[in-house]
Amino acid sequence: MKPVEIFAGDSPVVLGVPHAGTFIPDDIRARLNDTGLAIADTDWHVDRLYSNLLSGATMVCATFHRYVIDANRDPEGVSLYPGQNTTSLCPLTDFDGRPIYLDGEEPSADEIEQRRKTWHAAYHDALAAEIERVRDLHGVAILYDCHSIRSLVPFLFEGTLPDFNIGTNGGTTCSPAVEAAIVARAKAADGYTSVLNGRFKGGWTTRHYGRPETGVHAIQMELAQSTHLTTEAAPFAYDMEKAERLRVHLKEMLDELVRVAGNLPKTGAKETTR
Repeated sequence: MKPVEIFAGDSPVVLGVPHAGTFIPDDIRARLNDTGLAIADTDWHVDRLYSNLLSGATMVCATFHRYVIDANRDPEGVSLYPGQNTTSLCPLTDFDGRPIYLDGEEPSADEIEQRRKTWHAAYHDALAAEIERVRDLHGVAILYDCHSIRSLVPFLFEGTLPDFNIGTNGGTTCSPAVEAAIVARAKAADGYTSVLNGRFKGGWTTRHYGRPETGVHAIQMELAQSTHLTTEAAPFAYDMEKAERLRVHLKEMLDELVRVAGNLPKTGAKETTR
């Protein structure tokens, strides 16, 4: 199994999909308990939600599950949300705080490092290369990082999550114009709720690549799974009617990003994004 799938386009927008993959190597799968084997913490069907929404969009998808290694965590293991419950670079628990490994089968530090090199690094090498390629084409690149999560996860946050959770790490990862465009479209989406930099302010991917001064802008969208799943429980089925209604608004957001990209300052420098 290749760690990453790349669909290269010629738009200024790059879609990152780090958590929709479900592949777990057999040697790791054999050590998971029933909670781990359920892989409930998948960003279910996010790749399908965004597929063919924007003509020419580049999409970079991790094929591996976050239980192998989390492609949206700092490779050094630094917490994204100090003082708050979260999951680590190589998760040992699920989103409800329950162990996912059989007793005594947790990965060692050496194994975690090998997983990082094999999976995490491969995904980010591909994503960085696509961002750079797109920026070279347009003088600017906008990374839109695609995520979803159950709307009720008491271990991670109180209450019910809004439908659209927009993260820019306090406005540092993109131009104000990029942030404003997505916020405006989310607020205008009839029947949906939204928040900017609430519980999810943007993961490592958004914070790492978002360098507006170099022509690379990044924004994260965390969708409540109630917006596109029949139920937020196994088998986590895709609800076509819900999803098609949601896709109308997601398309408007991506189209707006293309429009905004045309007005952003351009850079001719071929600076590395990693």
